[in-house]
Amino acid sequence: MKKQPNFLLVITDQHRADHLGCYGNDIVRTPNIDSLAGHGIRFSRNYVANPICMPNRASIMTGRMPSLHGVRHNGIPLSREHNTFVEVLRTVGYNTALIGKAHLQAMTGMPPTIGLNIEDGMQAPPDAVADAYKDRRRGQYYELETLPKWETPLASRMDGHFYGFNHAEIADDHADLAGGDYLLWARSQDPNFDNLRGPKNAIPDNRINAPQAWRTAVPEELYSTSYIRDRTIAFLEKQKDQDKPFFVQMSFPDPHHPFTPPGKYWDMFDPADMPLPRSFGKGDLPPIKAMVAAMQQGTDPRDNQNPFAVTERETREILALTYGSIAMIDDAVGSVLQALGRLGLDEDTVVIFTADHGDYMGDHGLMLKLLLHYQGLVRIPLIWSEPGMAPAESNSLTSSIDLSASILKRAGIQPYNGMQGANILGESINDREALLIEEDSQRPMIGFEKPQRIRTLMTKRWRMSIRMGEDWSELYDLENDPDENVNLWNDPAYAKQKAELHEIMLRKTIELQDRAPLPSFRA
Repeated sequence: MKKQPNFLLVITDQHRADHLGCYGNDIVRTPNIDSLAGHGIRFSRNYVANPICMPNRASIMTGRMPSLHGVRHNGIPLSREHNTFVEVLRTVGYNTALIGKAHLQAMTGMPPTIGLNIEDGMQAPPDAVADAYKDRRRGQYYELETLPKWETPLASRMDGHFYGFNHAEIADDHADLAGGDYLLWARSQDPNFDNLRGPKNAIPDNRINAPQAWRTAVPEELYSTSYIRDRTIAFLEKQKDQDKPFFVQMSFPDPHHPFTPPGKYWDMFDPADMPLPRSFGKGDLPPIKAMVAAMQQGTDPRDNQNPFAVTERETREILALTYGSIAMIDDAVGSVLQALGRLGLDEDTVVIFTADHGDYMGDHGLMLKLLLHYQGLVRIPLIWSEPGMAPAESNSLTSSIDLSASILKRAGIQPYNGMQGANILGESINDREALLIEEDSQRPMIGFEKPQRIRTLMTKRWRMSIRMGEDWSELYDLENDPDENVNLWNDPAYAKQKAELHEIMLRKTIELQDRAPLPSFRA
């Protein structure tokens, strides 16, 4: 392999670690992704920095925690003033490309749900000085991903590059409702395309009645997964005779809800064959009780991003459809790997597979994400594969913030000041004591009267999650309770253990405080 290798980074959306064959799932079909683990390292204890799309994608890009890059929750764009590892690669001569989902900016164009709270009798500060940051991340650059305004390709609107990507073809949003450059392409392929997408145009199928699930009329060849596969191969074909190394991020909007695998992938898996999670119906946390009650009373909105409780049948149906989406992604990955070989690029290319976050997928009777840091939500796949690399499994604690530093170091480039991740290929990663996971919500949800601020400490044995402003928190012994059914927070027998974890969390918090910018002078 040449000194500065090529990189193919594959990212899926809302894809938990145990929904791959190489992570022990014997139902889902992922032979191509599994093959990466056959000549690479599979990291079994890899976690998000934040279990939400925009914050964790920004953490992957910057190698920094959300509390530092400022993308605390969806709706806050990544500032163009923040460095990314992709921009470093671009600056040193890599051809950089993003094919698929970006979600570094808000997609809906809808107004925010929160703003500055003006107390009675107080004068509101002028808008220009109403925030601690004068850079409010507003303006034309921060509306590049606004789907309702996407009338021309992103490439025609970029100012030189997009967060370091000098080539970008975007498929934002999810399922058969994906938009952006992908939607422009699909409409060019079929002028009737808009009459194929969405639940109103779905093919009738009375077998499936789960929320946010419909049998899409979009054919396989026009689905976003196929578009991302084909456009990635097209990019690779242009790299065959290039002197420069390349970095390409192939980012799929699936298997994120809604659940609309097209064609043969819709009924590839039988819901009757789907086992329920071991924790289904277990757990007595206040929000779980509230979501179950809302389901039974029919008062829970089940058509948006908020988590909700599910029945056994709904769980099995959603699992089957999710596995169909994952199987389609695996086939696409297989086609791209074949293209690397056909073009003679495989011997010089590092292939990395990961996801932006997980999903409850029926754990404790819940679906989707947000607010409860169960393993299915915060533990995600990470496979690092290189030609000639012996297959191995790493039990070291790794995080989404580690990817950027690891890629730069593999390319022989010093990570920039302020990058907080570690090199997952280095020996020091084995000594990591704990990880920190952050989450800040922007609105109340079922079971919570106010937006939540949560900090989770993850060690090899323990998971401790502390909530601001609530009268309950969580402590689980992952060694004896891997399904996180028994909350030990109030158990006096674990008071000493809880105190030790608090000290570790405090040290970890200090470690992750900012070391940027570098000083301009010696005072």
